[in-house]
Amino acid sequence: MKKLMLTTFALLAAGTMILSAQEEEKEMKTGWSFGLLPTATYSVDNGFQAGAFGDVYYYGDGGTYPDPLHKISWEASYFTHSHRMRLYLAYDSKYLVPNMRINASVTYMNDPLYSLWGFNGGASLAHLDSPYTEYWSNQKTGINYFGMSRNMLRVLANVQGRIVDHLNWAAGINFWNWKLGDMKDNGYSVEGSSDKQYYDKDKTLYKDYQKLGIINPDEADGGKALELNAGLVYDTRDMEAAPNRGIWAEAYLNGNVLDKRYLKACVYFRHYIDIPIHIKAGDPVFAYRLAWQQTIAGETPLYMIQNNPLLVQRNMISEGFGSSNTIRGLRENRILTEGFAWANTELRVKLVNFKLFNQYFYIAVNPFFDAGIITKPYRAEAFEKALANTETYMPLTKLYDASKVRDIIYSGGAGLKIAMNQNFIVSVELAKCFYKPLDAGMWLGIGINYQF
Repeated sequence: MKKLMLTTFALLAAGTMILSAQEEEKEMKTGWSFGLLPTATYSVDNGFQAGAFGDVYYYGDGGTYPDPLHKISWEASYFTHSHRMRLYLAYDSKYLVPNMRINASVTYMNDPLYSLWGFNGGASLAHLDSPYTEYWSNQKTGINYFGMSRNMLRVLANVQGRIVDHLNWAAGINFWNWKLGDMKDNGYSVEGSSDKQYYDKDKTLYKDYQKLGIINPDEADGGKALELNAGLVYDTRDMEAAPNRGIWAEAYLNGNVLDKRYLKACVYFRHYIDIPIHIKAGDPVFAYRLAWQQTIAGETPLYMIQNNPLLVQRNMISEGFGSSNTIRGLRENRILTEGFAWANTELRVKLVNFKLFNQYFYIAVNPFFDAGIITKPYRAEAFEKALANTETYMPLTKLYDASKVRDIIYSGGAGLKIAMNQNFIVSVELAKCFYKPLDAGMWLGIGINYQF
């Protein structure tokens, strides 16, 4: 795994193409700056990623540097294991409209072999040391028990406006269109046979949840959602991409106004503390995030339960509790629940800075520790009813343990960052979950930006 991480990161660094419209003056960026990287990454969930992503920055006369006047982000990629395809285009600016911030994006994602691991985190016992390995993807038995498919189109627009210094109001609208269904595998070869074999689409958790009434008939095939959000943002950061000091806090409500209505409360508190050791490359920073998200009215439908609503999108996909968005070291969307509280802590240390191709770079490391707990389980009554009838569905008694819903989940690891002009940040993180029911082995995440 270490060899894979270093090799992948080397590919990313070697593939960097840097263009600049104007010369650097007094360590201040002006004009246009472009970052382009191949998406030569790997994850345990999706396999190798092929494609490209990047950011386009416009600094104008440099008066707002290191914050750009305008930022455009994009990605087009394909994953070899899950066959996921992602297309993404986003725009972000605090200067397009005076005293307002506008953040908008369009995302399309196709997941023919998406993994539904179950609901309520550790209660769904699909971990590496589980004795029930026949429920994992197994070509000999033709079973991929956690497989299904999904197709997503998302269009969002969020706006922030100034109330007083450092305090903004925020509002937004997000439209989603989901299509869910059975897995769509391309078939696989079995030794001794020239014919392709396919997984049994009837032997999946997705189908069994429908039989038990845990997934309702009117949501099993997907649906639409139109989410509105409104709240407050308090921000004293000295910069956005990698703050050295300051507080970034948000409190808002997020609700769906279409037929499957619900209302969520979201609270995030992030604090960046400068440690005055005065290393040549820059002072270390201790950063932490305390967060809570919970449905306070209605019930979230299946096709929206993985959504992690944010006012400002730092990554292309902000969904689920686990993977790179919340608790690192877990499988993607491993914790699907109505309420979750979590904490992230990390030490950010710059090792060296240098100038290359008329651009300013630094290399940093960030050891981290994450922890979280479910505050409101998903469809607890439906699980209780299903577990009471073990003759109808024996596997559920093996794969679901309601007593583990409130267990504390924790993980740790370390990351390596390469940043260009303090904004375009390539991130490699290696983590391990220390809570056994969610252990996915050594987890590797490669992408852009700090997690928070």
